[in-house]
Amino acid sequence: MVIDFKQRTTVTIAEVAAAAGVGESTVSRVLRNHGSFSPKARERVLDAVERLGYVPNRIAGTLASAGSRLVAFVIPSLTNIVFPDVLRGAGGVLEENHYQAVFSVTDYDSEREETLVSAMLAWRPTAVMLAGFEHTEGTLKILRASGCRVVELLDTDGTAADLAVGFSNRQAGRASAEFLLRRGYRRLGYVGHDLDLDTRAGKRFTGFCEALNLAGSRLAGREIRAGASSVESGRAGLKQLLEKAPGLDAVYFSNDDMALGGYFHCLSNGIAVPADLALFGHNGLDIGQAIPQPLASIRTPRVATGKLAAELVINEAPPQVADLGFELIEGATA
Repeated sequence: MVIDFKQRTTVTIAEVAAAAGVGESTVSRVLRNHGSFSPKARERVLDAVERLGYVPNRIAGTLASAGSRLVAFVIPSLTNIVFPDVLRGAGGVLEENHYQAVFSVTDYDSEREETLVSAMLAWRPTAVMLAGFEHTEGTLKILRASGCRVVELLDTDGTAADLAVGFSNRQAGRASAEFLLRRGYRRLGYVGHDLDLDTRAGKRFTGFCEALNLAGSRLAGREIRAGASSVESGRAGLKQLLEKAPGLDAVYFSNDDMALGGYFHCLSNGIAVPADLALFGHNGLDIGQAIPQPLASIRTPRVATGKLAAELVINEAPPQVADLGFELIEGATA
């Protein structure tokens, strides 16, 4: 049997009430589990809901009320495990407290972020969670006017609009350079993705170069790849960098995805890691620690960031910046 979905109509609360032999207000109270109704009425309503396939219009209920139990996430990407990890951390807390998470993806486009934030705010969420501090003035304006909580994630290098949870990307970049310098590496290169779009990667790169300058050193070469980060981009990026700047003894990557690509380039071209070339990533992803030579990297508190962000919203915490720090993983590639 083929169902023509174009011919289907939405079941209304009035139809549920008629099927159950009760008033619409009784149906509403049963579905919200709030107010007075008899056990018999509850049984008849739930039976009618099941028979008719009724789905409550939660959005309509949200718009009719002063607030909601929705928390909106406007994130740059789902291709990198970083943001799913944040969602995983927040999701458990939100679910336990009967909140619903909804999300949209900006692809690191600030204008798109503004459009998506505006669309999310039409749902009257309790909070909007964003990555970093860098937003258009339009985004900040509509957030300020909305009256909802704002949480900026995975960064502490900036001025928070309300709540911020994360770590210092600039300090992570500095720590990465200091580690490589302590290990005796002097000709350092960099492979990364678009620093103008991924502002947190840009801050890490700035911190990395600052540490080199303080040590009387400087970057010996860099390769910035257009578009989003990926393993393939890291592989191609290292190839290009080594052609432009031969003789490097260590390369810092914008994240572990890129560093893994660099590692694969070394494997396929007979470059011994770290004897010929040291590699250092960022994020401390599980896959980077599962390869034969675990990546030297910075482990970031992604799940913990999401968890604390959700807790601050639910507990109606005052405006604050929560720095969860990071962990340097020495690994085996440096």
